[in-house]
Amino acid sequence: MDVPVSFRLKPKDPTVSARYAAGKVPMTTLIEDYIHERLDIEGDFRTFIRERHTVADYKFVADHFKFLITNFLPEVLVHSQEQDVRIGREHYDRGNDFFGWFLGPRMIYTSGFFTDTNQSLEEAQDQKMRLVGEKLQLKKGERYLDIGCGWGTLVATAAKDYGVDATGITIAQKGAAYGTEQIARMGVADRARILTLDYRDIPPGPYNKISCLEMAEHVGVRKFQAFMEQVYGMLADDGLFYLQIAGLRAKKGTLGFHFEDLVWGLFMNKYIFPGADASMPLSFVVSNMEAAGFEIHSVENVGIHYSLTISRWYDNWMTHRTEIVKVYGEWWFRLWQMFLGWSVEIAAQGSSTCFQIVANKNLDGFNRRRWIGAVNLGERDLE
Repeated sequence: MDVPVSFRLKPKDPTVSARYAAGKVPMTTLIEDYIHERLDIEGDFRTFIRERHTVADYKFVADHFKFLITNFLPEVLVHSQEQDVRIGREHYDRGNDFFGWFLGPRMIYTSGFFTDTNQSLEEAQDQKMRLVGEKLQLKKGERYLDIGCGWGTLVATAAKDYGVDATGITIAQKGAAYGTEQIARMGVADRARILTLDYRDIPPGPYNKISCLEMAEHVGVRKFQAFMEQVYGMLADDGLFYLQIAGLRAKKGTLGFHFEDLVWGLFMNKYIFPGADASMPLSFVVSNMEAAGFEIHSVENVGIHYSLTISRWYDNWMTHRTEIVKVYGEWWFRLWQMFLGWSVEIAAQGSSTCFQIVANKNLDGFNRRRWIGAVNLGERDLE
């Protein structure tokens, strides 16, 4: 079949060659062939991703139905504490070296914030942490809770730069150990700590400020409302809540969804983030927050920032190919190459996005004058 000269699909046996000779193949089939080394992609991989529509379509295949019935639906319906901890640790405790090879020295697994498209990953992550601190109006001596703190970078930085008493929560044991070391290196062990806990076991507070950056997806659709109510209960009446959450576009296509979005989402749930089914359109998130008693102050869509962030992650991953294959094998390298490469374009075209939401308790006595002159939107205030 005719393909752009910048990349070429190279099947490794006649059976595989036959299905590619017949025309476009389902994207899922192409991914499976690639990660299992039945197919090579020669040339520029990023060009292949950008021009994927020339060789692939988004038809449902038998494996989709099997996965929906045996994995996806049971995980969505159950979301027990035991299940969530097991799935979470299988991902996040894979190895700090594995994640470091694409996250870089900041070890931040969430979208950065760019004020210039040429900025480095580290500049974008530093700006994101500053933006979180400013949107939350962090002040010295306040009790600050970060739910799903990853490797503890935001916790340590908030304690150092703003003087808050910071607590980070994660189920990842290796991430917690790294975060504790990072806290010590930054000289804030007297006012920052990482607790290895499931979110359901967080000490009740109250906390003056609470953040949750791209962890709420893991609680699941069924448990999302209860999680928002839990956060509300832990927050001081005059406190602020910052929620950064990966989401999906709400525009309806055929049958109410875009087929590529659906196929990409199932790929992500099967291979990258099992159980993270609460990545939803903004309306779902906001309605659940309001039902829990929150008043929404600001929402900023940072989906294009995520595309730029993941692009940097992809470049880092490719730079470390030799080490990755040596330690984890070709399968893991190819899987993450596909995940990162495809996700850059998915975010750029709006299929997936990310929202920064700032909220407070919807109480009559809440001091809303605090918003006057405050940092509300990073697009304007970080210039």
